[in-house]
Amino acid sequence: MLTRRIAQPFQWLLERIVAGIAATGVPPNLLTWFSLLLNLWAGILFGAGRFAAAGGAMIAAGFFDVVDGPVARKQGRVTSFGAFLDSIVDRYSDLILYLGLLIYYSQVNRFTYACLAGIAMCGAVMVSYARARAESLIGSFEVGFWNRPERIVLTILGALTNRMPLALWVLAIGPNITVIHRIIYAWQRTKAAPEANDAAIAQARAQRAPSPAANDIREAPALIGRTAHRGG
Repeated sequence: MLTRRIAQPFQWLLERIVAGIAATGVPPNLLTWFSLLLNLWAGILFGAGRFAAAGGAMIAAGFFDVVDGPVARKQGRVTSFGAFLDSIVDRYSDLILYLGLLIYYSQVNRFTYACLAGIAMCGAVMVSYARARAESLIGSFEVGFWNRPERIVLTILGALTNRMPLALWVLAIGPNITVIHRIIYAWQRTKAAPEANDAAIAQARAQRAPSPAANDIREAPALIGRTAHRGG
């Protein structure tokens, strides 16, 4: 993934920041809530037409979004609920940001861009849903480019460079093309090996069955790539 490769040179710095935050004992879920609050503020700023300030708020929110999982692992406080909360917060954050853009362009009577914001909002939700649903049927599903990190980076760039209309065109088209790509790929996989897919479904259901140990332990995503798995 492009954003993961770009972030690799800064891995050592992020690891030191994570270690410092973990040493304070701050609850990882609190960091997740911070990211939601900052994205809420960014959405409000977008609605007010203050794009540069919104981009800055998104950068701050992205920082908390990146470090909450690694901090949980560093503190030994990884939980299934933490993964669930992180995914829910990501979805609300996406919706809030696009809603702010939709409100702004509606207020200034730019109907085309308001529609693009709405289409981008749908694409952001469906990219994540398509991946989650496909993984429940055919297992690992690394298909398509427009995952959450790419969408967030492009939104920030559009806000900071005052090129949001161009960014919206890309965000409205690109993620929805990824959804179509994932639909086609899932169709090909399920058509090619239905018996194997039935076994994968049964295995996935067995893994989701509650057990005393499973309620307390979850595998956290990779340090940088975690947002991609959550954000689809």
